[in-house]
Amino acid sequence: MLELTTRLRNNGIDAILDQFELQPGDDLPHFMESNLAKADKILMICTNKYVEKANDGQGGVGYEKMIITSHLLKKIDENKIVPLVRQTGDASVPTFLRSKMYINFSKDEDFEFSYDSLVRTIHGSPLFKKPAIGNNPFQPVDRQKLDGDIELLHNLIKEIIKEYEKGNNYVATKYLSAVLNISRTLVDIGIYKLIKLGYAKWYINNSSVMLSDSGKIYALENQLLK
Repeated sequence: MLELTTRLRNNGIDAILDQFELQPGDDLPHFMESNLAKADKILMICTNKYVEKANDGQGGVGYEKMIITSHLLKKIDENKIVPLVRQTGDASVPTFLRSKMYINFSKDEDFEFSYDSLVRTIHGSPLFKKPAIGNNPFQPVDRQKLDGDIELLHNLIKEIIKEYEKGNNYVATKYLSAVLNISRTLVDIGIYKLIKLGYAKWYINNSSVMLSDSGKIYALENQLLK
């Protein structure tokens, strides 16, 4: 536990451990209650013996701290608790946390993977992030989604299509600025909006732009093709 706490602190996490904080004569239950209440996350190390004693609600002097901890955890927001399983045999957690997902540290060969999952959980940085929902390519987009810049965006689409018909799959932003007689900044803003709608995408280090399939469908549905 000491090694894990030290490593967490080295990874930007203010991990609290009684071995760092308490001195002989300090009030252990008060220390636990105050820190459990204000913690963002609480790591419960679920060894075989810990789970057994927590479920039984009883134990000798050697398990007194674990029993007190189990009792206090029942009074706080359980969403803050992250069970860490370190066991032999089948993995298990205390009964009152049985519905919660846990991180399994039981296999030494998988320790680094488990540790990475723990750090990502605490920092709120999941390995896989849910992507945004794109536009339905078969459903016309409400013109209101163009945020009032429909003329600018339509003109950009028209010019990109003109170049596409000439055999050019992409168009330089400086060309669009010149042909439409508008600033590069305004061109970039228009392109950003088209990209957000799923109608266009950058090409060659954001210096050129091309229409997506959804953009071509939108142009057809809105009679922007000639």
